[in-house]
Amino acid sequence: MTLRSAPAAPFDGAIAAARTCYSPRVVGAHEVTDRQRDSIGALTFDAGHHTVYQHAHFEFGLENVSRQFVWTFLHSHPFYNSEQSSQRYVKLREPRAFVPPLAGEALRVYEDAIVRAWDRYAELGDYLKADALTILKELRYVRPTTAAARMQQVEREAEKKAIETARYVIPIAAFTSMVHTVSGIVLHRLRRMVNSGDAPLETRAVVNEMVRLVTDLDPLFFEKVGPAPLQPGEIPETAFPRPRADAAMFATRFDARLGTRVSRLRDASPDAEAVVADAVRAVFGLLPEDMSDDEAVARVMDPARNPYRLDVLNVSHHSPLMRALHHAHYVFEKRLSHTADSQDQRHRMVPASRPLMLFADAAEPDFVTPRLIARNPRAAAVYQAAMREAWDAKNRLLALDVPLEFALYVLPNATALRFVESGSLLALLHKWTLRTCFNAQEEIYLASMDEIEQVGALHPRIGRHLGPPCVIRNGLVSPRCTEGTHFCGVPVWRDFPAAVRRL
Repeated sequence: MTLRSAPAAPFDGAIAAARTCYSPRVVGAHEVTDRQRDSIGALTFDAGHHTVYQHAHFEFGLENVSRQFVWTFLHSHPFYNSEQSSQRYVKLREPRAFVPPLAGEALRVYEDAIVRAWDRYAELGDYLKADALTILKELRYVRPTTAAARMQQVEREAEKKAIETARYVIPIAAFTSMVHTVSGIVLHRLRRMVNSGDAPLETRAVVNEMVRLVTDLDPLFFEKVGPAPLQPGEIPETAFPRPRADAAMFATRFDARLGTRVSRLRDASPDAEAVVADAVRAVFGLLPEDMSDDEAVARVMDPARNPYRLDVLNVSHHSPLMRALHHAHYVFEKRLSHTADSQDQRHRMVPASRPLMLFADAAEPDFVTPRLIARNPRAAAVYQAAMREAWDAKNRLLALDVPLEFALYVLPNATALRFVESGSLLALLHKWTLRTCFNAQEEIYLASMDEIEQVGALHPRIGRHLGPPCVIRNGLVSPRCTEGTHFCGVPVWRDFPAAVRRL
């Protein structure tokens, strides 16, 4: 852990911001006195006036933290920014993973499971690269006369596609690295909630180090304000029963509701189109006889009439017109793998009620299989074996009285997660535009396609304007594709949504 950047005096900066509220000028941090630190600090914090602690931002460099910790805690809320090493594009050449405090047979079982998963990852990568290369040669129009440099580029792309899929067998204990930035008030909240989530031991280690680094910089930031961390017995989630015996039944019933879908529309604003139209008219002081519902919805949704839809810098939340989309809301039930959901949760304006794995553990393998693996018999056999091995290791650790918190770490990225997710049309519109692109992660792409299909059937005036950038931009602005040299190779705009995604 490193503290890459931070304000020189974050606590005094907060007090100065509070004083500015009652001053005709901006108060500087250098003007803060000891008396003000004692009086204003506690007064603002204890009264809930926390925005003054949001001005200070702390940029951390994190290495050797697990994917499980990041998913269950660090990225489980919307108030952060991260740039994280990608398993989709960075080959994992050696086993590097979190190891909890175990000994004897339990430690051997745990470490063997980690190493075995890496071996399976290497096997799958070899099998899948040939399949990916065959498809990419067609998509990239590779011919016997293709230049060697171009062929090498396609081969590198095929390897990336192979490891992107092979990573599903990697355990959620796998290490990752990132640059992670939070505000001062969020750091206080992380400290308060340090015993929550599925990985409290690792969470305490990481957050305590964050707090130590900030305290070394400015001892007053935690000394003067802020409550102590909630203890396990004080966290409401710990009072719920852990129905391990019923986890399989929950999964069965949830999947029955999904049917063949990855994501199912659970609820929606019934008059979404009329509500959006009313909101558009409210912005401009118009009556229905001045602007019909059809016209109002088209003005905000149709990229031919609303150039904000074509802007690669998402300014939707800053546009008075686009904010009319806040008032239509959609709720989905969905099933994603742990690795796909780790990416899906980065859409922070589309929150979800994600499972606590400590409560949803099942004895039998429960996982998602990527299509590239399912189509290759040899890869599928390796994959099935890897899933069985992971769950056998987890169950063996439990039989050795290892806490479930630690045993869960050996489960694979493929582990299935079931949850409820919702968002405003404004937030979902941005997500759907990015994630219906053929370059999007496969599961999130499939979920997004499910979602826009169901929304379009319910609200056709909205649905007809949903799709990836190349569809939205087609005929209006150049280039159609915003991916540059990463163009998928398929003219999706000619036949959306029927265009077939082969990778």
